[in-house]
Amino acid sequence: MPDQLAGAVAVVTGGAGFIGSHVVDRLVAAEARVVVLDNLRTGRRANLAHHEGVIELRDHDVSDHIEVAGDVDLVLHLASPASPVDYLRLPIPTLKAGSLGTHNALGLAKAKGARFLLASTSEVYGDPAVHPQPESYWGNVNPVGPRGVYDEAKRFAEALTLAYHRHHDLDVRIARIFNTYGPRMRVDDGRLVPSFLAAAEAGEPLEVHGDGSQTRTLCYVDDLVDGLLALLTAPAGDDVHLPVNLGGTDEVTVLDVASLVRRLTGSASEVEHGERPVDDPQRRCPDLTRAGQLLGWAPTVSLEDGLRRTLDWYRSR
Repeated sequence: MPDQLAGAVAVVTGGAGFIGSHVVDRLVAAEARVVVLDNLRTGRRANLAHHEGVIELRDHDVSDHIEVAGDVDLVLHLASPASPVDYLRLPIPTLKAGSLGTHNALGLAKAKGARFLLASTSEVYGDPAVHPQPESYWGNVNPVGPRGVYDEAKRFAEALTLAYHRHHDLDVRIARIFNTYGPRMRVDDGRLVPSFLAAAEAGEPLEVHGDGSQTRTLCYVDDLVDGLLALLTAPAGDDVHLPVNLGGTDEVTVLDVASLVRRLTGSASEVEHGERPVDDPQRRCPDLTRAGQLLGWAPTVSLEDGLRRTLDWYRSR
């Protein structure tokens, strides 16, 4: 994989975000030339500070036209608010990132003859009626609920990406990313792992939505980036342009995660139960058959090991 990326020019939208910055790390390590476009509304310059002078970081909103001089080999579109806290706070920018942003990023890829990767999401499945969720499942999404601004933006982004593939013969890849965690998640991100770790470290209650029986699979960010780059560099042909699930394999309840965080941190924090968010899925677990067959990919980092690494990073900060 590194040999395929060496010398390539890669444009990464949302590259200052949590997942985006880890993708940039790997591209730089593979000796790709990287241009990052990020308006820094949810991303942070600090996530890329160790690449100063190596990459080009532009403060740019992908809802506006994208212009990059010279050759471009790869366009990776990761720009979007991704946590409920962010996309409920920024509903219209979220919709714009998924619609106008995807259109502009695809336009750049088309103009440059570049390969295009879309970071989609498991949220396209909504509150699923099929378990685990294969890529062939069309989903159960409420388009007018509060979460619809994110869910429908990503569903539109997938449709637009495949329209560019079918109409313009653009080489595209679509990753449906399930719950991912690791270093560089903001403590005010609002998602499960940073919220629980921050509360446990502060000796504050761990807030669990509902009774905590809802399940998730959690994927450590290093595994997720392995999958993204495997998809990006997979040979063209067959059905590689169709969506691929990337995520964890071990289905755990929210209460299980809270208990594990308390044990790893040595915290005496209590668990408090609050109201479930509207349209919060009860079960979420990817069918990874396609990722295994197409990419030879499966996650390798256990939840306990990944949480330890994440905790060490938070404590080091």
